[in-house]
Parts: sequence; C-alpha cells; structure tokens
Amino acid sequence: MTLIRPTVEAADTSGPGRRPGTRRAVAVLALVLLAALIPLLGPSVALHDTGEAAAPGVGGIALLRAVLFGALCVPLGELFVNRLARTVPGAPPNGPRSWALYAAGAGFVAALGLASVVATGNLVPHSLAEIDVGGLYQSRDGKLALLEVNAFAVAALCARSRRPALQVWPLAAVVLAEALRAHPVGEHSPLVGSELTLAHLTCAALWVGGLLHALRTLRQWRDTEAGAALLGLYARVAAVLLAAITATGVWSSLRRMPAGTILDQLTTTAYGRTLLAKVLLVATVAVLALWARHRLRRATDPLAACSPARAEVVVLGVVVVLSGLLTALPVPIRWH
Repeated sequence: MTLIRPTVEAADTSGPGRRPGTRRAVAVLALVLLAALIPLLGPSVALHDTGEAAAPGVGGIALLRAVLFGALCVPLGELFVNRLARTVPGAPPNGPRSWALYAAGAGFVAALGLASVVATGNLVPHSLAEIDVGGLYQSRDGKLALLEVNAFAVAALCARSRRPALQVWPLAAVVLAEALRAHPVGEHSPLVGSELTLAHLTCAALWVGGLLHALRTLRQWRDTEAGAALLGLYARVAAVLLAAITATGVWSSLRRMPAGTILDQLTTTAYGRTLLAKVLLVATVAVLALWARHRLRRATDPLAACSPARAEVVVLGVVVVLSGLLTALPVPIRWH
C-alpha cells in the first residue's frame, strides 16, 4: 500500500488531476476582476446625491491604492505565519511557494502610478511630459510617494535574497509612509491620526495576509495535526488583531466624523457610505471567524474550519478593496 499510493498520487497530477486547480485559478481570476470593479464603479455609487465632488481619476487611484494595500498584506502575512509555523511541534519543513516577489512587483507598479499622480499636482497624467519627477522632491506627499516606490523595489530584492525576512523593514517603511500621507500636517492632531493609521494598517495586513498564507500552508502540509495546530495558533493571534483593528478604526472614524453627526454622515456622505459597507463586511468576517473557531474546537476534523476561513479570505479581499476606495474619496466635513 505504501509503495502504490505515491504512484497513484503522481499519476493524478497529469490530465484530469489538474482540473480542480484550473477551476480554482479561473475562480480566483473572476473574483479579482469583480473586485477591480468596486474601485472603478464605486465612486459614482458612493457620491450619488451627496453633493460632493471627487478628485479626477478617483476610480483609478482607488484601484492603485487597493493593489498597494494588497501588496502589503501578502508578504507581511507570509512572514507572520512562517514565524508561527516554526513554533508548531512536528511541523513539516516545506511550505507553500512565496508570493512575496509578485506582491512587491505589484506594489511597485501601484506606487509608481500613485507617484505619477502626485507628480502632476494630484491630476491623472495623460502623457509622460506632464509628469514632473523633480517636483516630487519638493513636497511632502511627493517624498512619501518616492519612499513607497523605493521601498517596494527593496522589498523585491529582499524577497529574492537568502534572507527574505529582511522584507519587513522596507514594508514597514511603506506602512509608515501611508500613515503619514493619510494625515497631512494641516490636519487636527496629525500625529495621533498617523499613529492610529499605522496600528490599523499593520494589524489589518497581518490579519488578511496571515489568513491567506495559513490556508496555503495547510494545503501544502496535508497534515491534520500540524495544520490544526497552526490554524488554532493563528486564530488566537487574529482575535487580538481584530480587537486592535476595531479599536483603531472606531477612534479614527470618530476623529473624522464626531459622534453627534456620524449617523447622518454614514448615509449622506460618500466616505460614510463606503465606511458603512466596510463595517458591515468586517462584521461578516467576524462571524465567519467565530464559525471557523467553533469548527476548529468541536468538529471531528479540525480542518473543517478551512471552509468558513476560505470565505473569510474572500470577504477580507473585498474589505481591502473598499479600504483603497475609502482613501480616494473626499474626507467628510467635521460638523459642529
């Protein structure tokens, strides 16, 4: 039996054995294309009957920023889960192939596109002649945009090196640049806002990217005992991450929409509507996470928790896209 089984498995990888993988790839591609429609079509839906005006090219900017956020989640999640995996007793030495290099490439392209917008005075460039690269060094936003471009380039080099863990430093630089960019100097208490965004974005990247890599690791290991231990370990840390994300998200929202006006602005402003959609999706994710944790503890096969966890990854992907849209929409006016 032990001599025949590997032969059968090897034979299954050719011909019909590839069909599930092909169907899965097609499904993922379809989900990615559908997710891309959210930032492209979302602004017109969110801005409908609000009386607000969006910046030129808001759909493209939202898409680029969603790609940038996703490019942060993938490598940070890999580093996070790989560190957890090393603490699992009896864990197999092999793991899934890293996606960090591809993520860094996507992040580099997205950061380059966003930098080109900054270089034309926050307008969408229609030709290379309109892009003032030298002008990026003259403004705070320009310097932060250049920092993100260079950081993703360095992250790609680290991903290809013998010490891929070094990616954490350029990726941390991107998170810091995003936190500073989101809160300009003229804003009320910009340092507090940047600190909240820094914590929020870091925890969100670890949560989203960590779950994705944990599920990929379970498929690679095909070991119920070690896989269940890894998923349980991730679930415990994810609960803390979710609490931190919720606390920083609520605090940030109250800074931009005071408690007395938040109910009105959630339905009458584009920012509020998108935020409300994001909150509802995060609540859905929390329910899926509880369902997965229940299965992990009480099901006969602990890896049955993978089903709600996969659904959780899909919904989290939509949350990341909505986050990109949220950063591109007009910031709500503080009503007093």
